[in-house]
Amino acid sequence: MSETTNVAEAYERGRTLFMGIELLVTPGALVPRRETELLGRTAVETLRRMSLPAPRIVDMCCGAGNLACAISLEIPGARVLASDVTDGCVELARRNAAYHGLDSCVAVLQGDLFDALSGLQLERTIDMIVCNPPYISDSRLRGDRASLLIDEPREAFAAGPYGLSIHMRVAKDAPRYLRPGGLLLFEVGLGQERQVAILLERNAAYENVQVVTDESGAGRVVVAYAKG
Repeated sequence: MSETTNVAEAYERGRTLFMGIELLVTPGALVPRRETELLGRTAVETLRRMSLPAPRIVDMCCGAGNLACAISLEIPGARVLASDVTDGCVELARRNAAYHGLDSCVAVLQGDLFDALSGLQLERTIDMIVCNPPYISDSRLRGDRASLLIDEPREAFAAGPYGLSIHMRVAKDAPRYLRPGGLLLFEVGLGQERQVAILLERNAAYENVQVVTDESGAGRVVVAYAKG
């Protein structure tokens, strides 16, 4: 069954599963993918090792709010700030938080990346930023990945000429918000892990950059720690 068929069926049902939880889905927001569960599991496992009583987490480019909801359900006491730029994603993420009774621990904000956090006095207080950004290049959206746009919004995929424009922007601005020792976790497209790792290694604000592989051995998550 093709990815396009799966997406169409999810929209028809109005629901999908992600990390074992049911989520509402609507046209105008990306249907959560199974590969993004690696990002969610990596975040949850890392937070458990950190053993913080009330970690502060940002879900940047939150889409349907799948990561925000899954992490909040797995990490008691976590305070999650989810953000996205589009009306459809923000509305759906709020509905999913309410659907799981997470209104008190998941706040969904709207803005262009870190603009959503402006004025909240969160600088150097965030323990973890998770980000599943758009990562398909413009040329591929016109070519072999054009089918992605049949059912889902272009904003969920388009990431400039190399597919890394959002990674670059988030990596540049995240150190303003991460506390010393805080983590930035990215999902990356197939074959992008080395480029994103190099991007973070060349930024003096980060250290201990790591790549997490999926069950097939492909690097799909890149992790970096904020320097003290």
